[in-house]
Amino acid sequence: MKKEQDYINDIAAIRSMMERSSKFLSLSGWAGIMAGIYALVGAYIAYAYFRFNPTEMVSHSPEAIFPEMANVLILAAIVLLLSVGTAIFLSYKRAVKRNEPVWNATSRRLMTNMALPLLSGGIFILILLAKGIIGLLAPMTLLFYGLALFGAGNYTYREVRFLGSILVVLGLAGACLVEYGVLLWALGFGVMHIVYGLYIHIKHERQPC
Repeated sequence: MKKEQDYINDIAAIRSMMERSSKFLSLSGWAGIMAGIYALVGAYIAYAYFRFNPTEMVSHSPEAIFPEMANVLILAAIVLLLSVGTAIFLSYKRAVKRNEPVWNATSRRLMTNMALPLLSGGIFILILLAKGIIGLLAPMTLLFYGLALFGAGNYTYREVRFLGSILVVLGLAGACLVEYGVLLWALGFGVMHIVYGLYIHIKHERQPC
């Protein structure tokens, strides 16, 4: 009986080592929680103070939206920088705790798989903005970010793929229901990130590494 238990422990240890070498497992649940909070605050400011709540797909005058969108774009950049900065900082701390390098072959593959959807999505959003198609701005950020997460899920926690799938669905829903675009954006980037972060923290971070 003792030998069987030893075999089980050995298999578990081997499986853990293989998973650590093939997947980036230093993502912090708290980073997801904080990103969600940043997104909810940003969505509230954009809606309440900058009056960003498109009800139509296309603006009547593309040139006129740039002054109005300037504050929203600056706010979005601040939310993005805070989210990325927090994720890098907390993931670095977790990697140090686990005695793992933050930047290795696995993390490079993860970033490479995220790069194309994020880069193409960013360019596509700029095109929409130039054309005055403001009704699709929020949904398309959800869609392309969701696609990036779905691809990245091959190299980190499988829950990331699930989160990406939900964001893709919310992005498509927002494209159909333009008047609810900001609400769906807050639900995706805000609430779902918080739920994901809490789940990762409880399932993975509270357990011994």
